[in-house]
Amino acid sequence: MSNKMDAGKNTARLGDFMCFAIYSTNLAYSRVYKPVLEELGLTYPQYVAIVCLWEEEMQTVKSLSEKLFLEPSTITPMLKRLEAMGYVRRERDTEDERSVRVSLTEAGRQLREKAFDYRAVTAKAAGLSPDEFRVLQKAIVNLRTNLMNAAGQ
Repeated sequence: MSNKMDAGKNTARLGDFMCFAIYSTNLAYSRVYKPVLEELGLTYPQYVAIVCLWEEEMQTVKSLSEKLFLEPSTITPMLKRLEAMGYVRRERDTEDERSVRVSLTEAGRQLREKAFDYRAVTAKAAGLSPDEFRVLQKAIVNLRTNLMNAAGQ
């Protein structure tokens, strides 16, 4: 009997892992977003950085990296590429020379109208009602917060 119980413990399948469900869902989401981002000429991290700047301009690189869960060493090259594309401007903070502030250019602001049209595309692809979507999003954010806390971050 003990062998049967021990065997049952080892029957977990890939589909039983929450981490895989989240990982594979992220891949599926990326496939839906791909044509949208290609039309905008952006990668997903670039897109979310711009969305973050739509919410609040003149953020520091440090605050952007924290909000996007990216290291400053990762976000800096991305911001340089966005600057070269004409979407953002980076300037040294006048009060703290060690900090760099990022703001949108007019071209970066104009992306907003085009990008917001695509929210309906991804919402439709999810196949959820607006209420289901909000509940799921809240649960995922709660899960992320709990995992970050457990990881000591």
